[in-house]
Amino acid sequence: MEVGPEKLKEALASLGLKTGGTVWECAERLFLTKDTPVAKLERKHFAKGSGGGSEQQEAVERTKDNIVKKQVLTYEEIKAEREEQEEIETESHDEENEQQIHNPLKLPMGPDGKIISYWMYKLHGLGSGIQRGMCCLGIPNTKSFNEITSIEEAKELWKRIQARQGANLWCPDPGEEYEDEEGNIYNKKTYNDLKR
Repeated sequence: MEVGPEKLKEALASLGLKTGGTVWECAERLFLTKDTPVAKLERKHFAKGSGGGSEQQEAVERTKDNIVKKQVLTYEEIKAEREEQEEIETESHDEENEQQIHNPLKLPMGPDGKIISYWMYKLHGLGSGIQRGMCCLGIPNTKSFNEITSIEEAKELWKRIQARQGANLWCPDPGEEYEDEEGNIYNKKTYNDLKR
């Protein structure tokens, strides 16, 4: 009986041993199995994929068992199993909601119920106050209006500030002079007429 390299490789592969190397190395590995059982051989003789196969086999077996179990279940049993799973999910979801959220920067919540990141907050311009609203009211956006949230409060504060400043307000002079692109100087009325 003649044994070639292909036959050696087939025999080694069926035992889960390495199939590489020279013909002599393959033959030595195969002769090792003659004297010692495969379970007692050193790990270096086995192929790399065969070492963790038992865990994979267990996972595959569990999956097969689960599929067979689900195929055997009746509609009522499936419905009851789903309800149990939903109860477990809602309990874990409630526990997540009960946890205290640490938000020192007072960042707003995103649509997923989590705090949005600081860079996203800045990117969308959420860090800046509503400056346009203040300008529409004719009120400058200064530190005095930092914590003011309603329009009425802003108007009242602006009236108080104006009354306090009184004479310090800048009033444009009716004889104000304007210069056009050519360097000519005009009063305001003439400048506006020529501009049209």
